[in-house]
Amino acid sequence: MDLETLSKSLLVKLDGIRLENLPILEESYRSIQLSRNLLSLFKKEILVNDFKNTNEEIIFFKEIKQIPLVKLIYFSEIHSFEVQFPKADKAAQLKFVKKKISKLNRFFLYNIDFGQYVKSGATHFDKAYYTRYHLDTYHITTSKFYFQDPDFCTPRDMLLGKFKAYISLINYMNQKKHLIKNRLNGNSMNIKPIEKIPWPFTNTDWVELLYALSASGIAKQKGLSIIRLSKILQEVFDFTPKEIYKTFQDIKNRKNSRTLFLDQLTASLLSEMDKSEE
Repeated sequence: MDLETLSKSLLVKLDGIRLENLPILEESYRSIQLSRNLLSLFKKEILVNDFKNTNEEIIFFKEIKQIPLVKLIYFSEIHSFEVQFPKADKAAQLKFVKKKISKLNRFFLYNIDFGQYVKSGATHFDKAYYTRYHLDTYHITTSKFYFQDPDFCTPRDMLLGKFKAYISLINYMNQKKHLIKNRLNGNSMNIKPIEKIPWPFTNTDWVELLYALSASGIAKQKGLSIIRLSKILQEVFDFTPKEIYKTFQDIKNRKNSRTLFLDQLTASLLSEMDKSEE
């Protein structure tokens, strides 16, 4: 069973639900169901076949499982928030949103060290964080239950899911607050969650594109560092790069073409042009 393909398929299905322009409660409910069902399928597969090696286990809990897990947490939070959202009184609505934002900010502050680890793209604690055999050493820190099982969770995979989901929730709450302030009746709002574009390529491809954009002059115009430029791209693409500087050195040391990804993009564009002229 190709678990990675199933996760990508989930994103397509969720995007289809989003395009139906359903009320946010219905969209959330349906998205929760799909995400939970996929996690259940993953659990059954893991219990039967397990992993071939530690690296495969890390990739699953750090990347593949994160796709349905993040969506489950995100839409569960939205569903809970919208059910409790005040039906009238602009002041009460704003107060409710600000309270939620404060709670999210406390989460990031409390987990600041882990947040820095994730944002930096570091990997030195991955074995302890994203394998199931370190639960006695690194206790699960999340206090809210979503989908947790000793055979299907690691010390930090749930925390990573919350971290990613809460970043999107901050954006959702800021939109909500903006619309309340600019409308007479906040109750009429139906905010659609901001969906990032999945990055279907490799970490090396990301770094190659990142440095190409920087070399083209984009970074110099705004005085952006490579890391800052990468973070801006991460606001569009659902991807967390790893070891950017080391990866760039590896790219420079290639024996053949040092711009493999850019060459592929060029070839794809030329092919599309040729098709359009037929």
